[in-house]
Amino acid sequence: MGVNPQQWKCLDEINAGNMDSKTFEEFENQYPKQFQNRKDQKLNYRYPRGESYLDLINRIEPIIFEIERSKVPIILVSHQAVIRCVYGFFAKKLIDEIPHLKIPLHTILKLTPQTYFCSVDKIHFDLKKKSWGLMTTHDRNVNSFI
Repeated sequence: MGVNPQQWKCLDEINAGNMDSKTFEEFENQYPKQFQNRKDQKLNYRYPRGESYLDLINRIEPIIFEIERSKVPIILVSHQAVIRCVYGFFAKKLIDEIPHLKIPLHTILKLTPQTYFCSVDKIHFDLKKKSWGLMTTHDRNVNSFI
């Protein structure tokens, strides 16, 4: 079986618009009202000249359907907000939960469909120690690691 790598622009991170070059601390200090609005309504909050999580979900929806139809394994490499949305779909999370899902950094999440749930293999890479560890969970809600 050959590998068919593809690069899709729609898997880019959420567009933070005017806040793109700012750290969260700069965003909070310079635009406290906007920062609070984002904190209060993370799903619906749209960055000035940017996107909301709802916009992101709509942008990646065709990719989610492609993954769902696939008969071969897929490796998805993307940013945290995109991974939250894809994971949230396959884990059957409520849409309001998606922006708040804890997705561990430096970790591979392998979702394997089962009859009534997904199993999750989590491989964490310790970049300081240059080592990795495998933890497998079989959770009907696919959320034991969050």
